[in-house]
Amino acid sequence: MNIGAARRLGRLRTPKFDGGSVGRMTTLHWADSRLEIHRVVVGPYDNNVFVLRCRETGEAVLIDAANEHEQLLELCTRLGVRRVLETHGHWDHIQAVPAIREAGYEVAVTSADAPMLKDVGYDVFIDDAEIIEVGRLRLHAIHNPGHTPGSVSFQVEGAPLLFTGDTLFPGGPGATKFDGGDFDTIIRSIDNRLFTLPANTVVMPGHGVSTTIGAERPHLQEWVDRGW
Repeated sequence: MNIGAARRLGRLRTPKFDGGSVGRMTTLHWADSRLEIHRVVVGPYDNNVFVLRCRETGEAVLIDAANEHEQLLELCTRLGVRRVLETHGHWDHIQAVPAIREAGYEVAVTSADAPMLKDVGYDVFIDDAEIIEVGRLRLHAIHNPGHTPGSVSFQVEGAPLLFTGDTLFPGGPGATKFDGGDFDTIIRSIDNRLFTLPANTVVMPGHGVSTTIGAERPHLQEWVDRGW
């Protein structure tokens, strides 16, 4: 959960590549000849739920089963979702997990955040640098501690696309005031693991609008100086 980021959303820009305004409608957020990214916003904290779909095979993965499970299950059926990846274990990102698992979908989370899912369950662990196959597509898992100990981002191989959960937003890092959060850690995590990516990489966060690595990287010292 990133309350600090949510408070900033009203004054942040909406890039051209954003697939639509925040709402309950599923939007086609990004597409090229190989892949589609669909987005729906759910729950009281306006969580982004993304589906990455391989156009060649029709296989897909859902990122963050946050809330409104009936809508997410319909999305899973319609778009060919095979498994669910959790960017981290905060409660606003996992409310739909029980229904998703009951419907037969595998839910993956890092071992460091797995204790946060003890009441909703999970199936497998996501490891740092793991390569996750989605049809012909490949997702690279990037361990990004700081918001939570086990926060993880997912980079799409061969495309300038990055799912960051609550680690990186337009205007700064995710909140670090919750249990397991640490500001110095999240700054190092962003600087060393994400800001090494190309400037045109599209950052798709767990709440709000998208941004790019190039738009955010010049402001790192500003974030350090303000302390959040």
